[in-house]
Amino acid sequence: MKTVHVVFNAHIDPIWLWPWQSGLDETFATCRSACDRLDAHPDVVFTRGEAWVYDAVERLDPALFARIQAHIAAGRWEPIGGWWIQPDCNQPSGFAMERQISLGKEYFESRFGKMPRIGYNVDSFGHSAALPGLMQAAGQDRYVMMRPGVREMELPACLFRWRGFEGGPEVVTFRIVDSYTLGNNVDEKRIFNAVEALPEGIDHTMLFAGFGDHGGGPTERLIAWFQEHENAFEGIKLQFSSPQRYFDAIWSQRESLPLVTGELQYHAIGCYSVYRPMKAALRKAEHRVHQAELFASSDPAGAGPGAPEQIHEAWKRVAFNQFHDTLGGTCLPSAYSYPLAQLGYAQDVSETILHEGLRRKLLALPDDPLQRIVLFNSSEQDYKGPIDFSPWLDWQAWGNDWRLLDEQGDAVPFQILHSEALAGKIINLHFNTEIPAGGIRVLRIALDGFAPFATEASISNTTLSAGGITLGDSTLTFETGLELPLPELSLIEDKTDTWTHVIDRYSGSEVAKAMWSKPEIVDRGPLMVSRIAHGVIGKSVLTTEWRVYTAGYADLILTVNWSEQWKLLKLVQTLPGTPSRRIDGILGGWLERPFTGREAPIRDGVLVETTTDADYAFGIVTPEVYALDATPERIRFTLLRSAIMAHHDPHNGIAPRRTFTDQGEHQFRFRYITAPDLNTNILENHALAMNRPPIIADLTRGMPNRPNDR
Repeated sequence: MKTVHVVFNAHIDPIWLWPWQSGLDETFATCRSACDRLDAHPDVVFTRGEAWVYDAVERLDPALFARIQAHIAAGRWEPIGGWWIQPDCNQPSGFAMERQISLGKEYFESRFGKMPRIGYNVDSFGHSAALPGLMQAAGQDRYVMMRPGVREMELPACLFRWRGFEGGPEVVTFRIVDSYTLGNNVDEKRIFNAVEALPEGIDHTMLFAGFGDHGGGPTERLIAWFQEHENAFEGIKLQFSSPQRYFDAIWSQRESLPLVTGELQYHAIGCYSVYRPMKAALRKAEHRVHQAELFASSDPAGAGPGAPEQIHEAWKRVAFNQFHDTLGGTCLPSAYSYPLAQLGYAQDVSETILHEGLRRKLLALPDDPLQRIVLFNSSEQDYKGPIDFSPWLDWQAWGNDWRLLDEQGDAVPFQILHSEALAGKIINLHFNTEIPAGGIRVLRIALDGFAPFATEASISNTTLSAGGITLGDSTLTFETGLELPLPELSLIEDKTDTWTHVIDRYSGSEVAKAMWSKPEIVDRGPLMVSRIAHGVIGKSVLTTEWRVYTAGYADLILTVNWSEQWKLLKLVQTLPGTPSRRIDGILGGWLERPFTGREAPIRDGVLVETTTDADYAFGIVTPEVYALDATPERIRFTLLRSAIMAHHDPHNGIAPRRTFTDQGEHQFRFRYITAPDLNTNILENHALAMNRPPIIADLTRGMPNRPNDR
């Protein structure tokens, strides 16, 4: 006899094909309906996740919240998931996903006395290999998911043990076979599908039932149907249940379940790259809020009164906007004003805490007759890298004999870059610095005694050389002997919908390559040399800037003014030799992936090794790129898509008010690094330095020649 645990639930997207206000209204309607059904049917159980739902009901409808609490106490309403929202499980950073979970855990423990043991992301578009570790750390050892579905990823059964990495933490996982909803007319085939997907020896499965994909839940008709058909199918018993009751029923057999190791992918590959403003805003917000949090925990007085509460609220905004449809880019165009405003709030709160906090720290510094540049590294990692900063010089140009001095009075190498401003005498100062985690550096501007700095940088025609790297017209050559062809841009036909359903890679025909003007040499300094070229691809305008640093790496800064429809832009990096290993940055870590050509989500970069020589390992750090595909011949970074927003096949996409995504200007950074001992830790350090630049202040206190001091 097989027992089918009928799980009544309601899937609520707070934002999707509606704005957040509609999601809020549906939250209340669904919870009221569920309470009414439980009041009327003593045998029915309801399952509901997401702390955001409970928090909204508690704040805005206390009477309804009291009804929910009573049903929970009676064992009739089961809280599940324990996270703040059902997030995208690929694109956030690992530390931000920890906050997603900890915010939910804090809420569930404070209101209901415990954190649910079951993680619950039934609609998320794939699942990072880091999740089992994150769940175990939060006290969760069970997981329910649905995507990728049975046609997208073959699994040994619907119930299995899942490890993200070999020998890593493990969670017992159930994949929903068909859907988390069930229409008002039950498709009996789904019952048999749920049974047939079981591993050998397991006699319990789950069937998720609920009406609608915008809230809803169990209806009177659904309840009556399952009551009438409790024993209607030979060898099968239907019973009202919940995920917790289900896992308790099979728990003694968990060691016999098949083991799956690795990420659970792929579903809706278009969501890795569509609607870039949302992804970029979330990445910036999560890093800035984390920096503010580190500062407030180490220096509460410096962060100022109210900072912990502000940071906590900012994390809620970040966590809410990790929601899989929001971050996945599948919502209505008009619905995105709210998420972007929320992330703007999180950034603003964090920037204010950091910058005002630094100004409080300045009070401890003595007066000085020289102008100072104060740099604060609010990060748990030491900062080492370049700084571009425009000090305020009272409308003066930088003097030919001016110097930059460190704390010991030693000269700091620097160079002057072209300013963004085309008015006034605003200069852009470029220098390198090292700042310990949580530390401060103070540099001083001296107005005399300049001596030229020795440099390894050189320029010949349009060839740039610095730090053992030579950038030619078509190659980037490193001191290790590695020679990389310069990457190319490829414009590809892409007729897929917003999600890019069914396919696992983009195989459309190439419709254009970039055409470039002759490169122009821009910077000639002791620390960095650069060149800029302008170009077009299709209808889009391009600017590419290469910077080669004496510190031993090269940056490509690409600006695209995107004006395409039904197109895809890839940056194509041809690989030298025969690559033996590729390790991608992912949510919460790094993961080795095969060179199969499948589209994959990435975080911050990729490491490539070859079979010919370990010295040929190289990395590309990409803070603003979120997807790639790779074969043994090349890596293609997915930069932009021009799908129609909120377009779902089989609709043909022809509509008078359709909106193509990501029109306008976008900027991307690529840092090329190689070394004999190159590893993912080095790439991670570069990515963090690029994502978390130091906080900088001008300090003129004590200068006798300031106009307001005369």
